[in-house]
Amino acid sequence: MQIKQLKVGRMLNFSYVLYVESRRAFCVDPSYGSTEIQSFLREADLKLDYILLTHHHFDHVDQAQELAQKTGSRVVAHKSSPYNYDVGVIDGQRLRAGEIEVITLHTPGHTKDSVCYLSNGALFTGDTLFVGECGRVDLPGGSASEMYDSLFGKLVVLPDDTRVYPGHDYGNRPYSTIGIEKAANYVLRPRSKSEFERFMNN
Repeated sequence: MQIKQLKVGRMLNFSYVLYVESRRAFCVDPSYGSTEIQSFLREADLKLDYILLTHHHFDHVDQAQELAQKTGSRVVAHKSSPYNYDVGVIDGQRLRAGEIEVITLHTPGHTKDSVCYLSNGALFTGDTLFVGECGRVDLPGGSASEMYDSLFGKLVVLPDDTRVYPGHDYGNRPYSTIGIEKAANYVLRPRSKSEFERFMNN
């Protein structure tokens, strides 16, 4: 599997195209990058099967419908999402396009519908986990308690060599690994749940 990372828009969003030699592809969080993504799909001669949304915030979904209409692909989001999706997924659900299999991890905390997508050792984290940070929990639907469960119950238990591809270019590198984040990300320092809630809420 190959991964194309595109930095798009004024909010330093990352969009991703996952693809294989059979020319089947997924897109994660098209954000403001529909034109760039369509150009890449044409250049690489790729068929886009699914658009995977990590959560419903406008800066991640802005051009999802446009991209879906232009490519004939289906929009995927967690079943609790208020966004108008085609396929509603739950924790553990798998999607396949050609040789690519993507596993859904429901990771609420930033929003109720936040999910990460895991495929072939690559984790697409949206606004759940950034390089050196995590998503904020003070917006509607945010929860420090749920963020703790998502980070420490779902993500840091993954193999250390799992590659982390975040939803924004907010860190000192465009991507990372679970091992590096466990060692260097101050949000992931060992804390009890109550300590983490106080830390996030302060």
